[in-house]
Amino acid sequence: MPREPGDRPGTPRARRLGPQDVRDATFAAASRRRGGLDPDQVYAFVNEVADEMARLQQEVAAATSDAIRVKNALYDWQVEHAATCSHPQATNRPQPQQRPAPQPWYPDREQPSH
Repeated sequence: MPREPGDRPGTPRARRLGPQDVRDATFAAASRRRGGLDPDQVYAFVNEVADEMARLQQEVAAATSDAIRVKNALYDWQVEHAATCSHPQATNRPQPQQRPAPQPWYPDREQPSH
């Protein structure tokens, strides 16, 4: 995805750059006077960068999945431990009070006082 005319390198973009964006990037032809880069080398490097981005995205997804699994296991352990804990603070803890069901609100009627 080519940059818009007002974009400067190093500025944040509206969305994240993905591997396919790198693969789809196009470059203007260099003038013969100025020389330029070998297009085959440029596109080979672009594909290498895109492959690395895809690999890193897979690693992030796997790490996120592992973190969620560990958080869930910790939560399950805490619930189980709290239920079997004989610590005085755990047994003397007041139970949460049940809240009354919310009453509907009618703007054209006087509201009852609680």
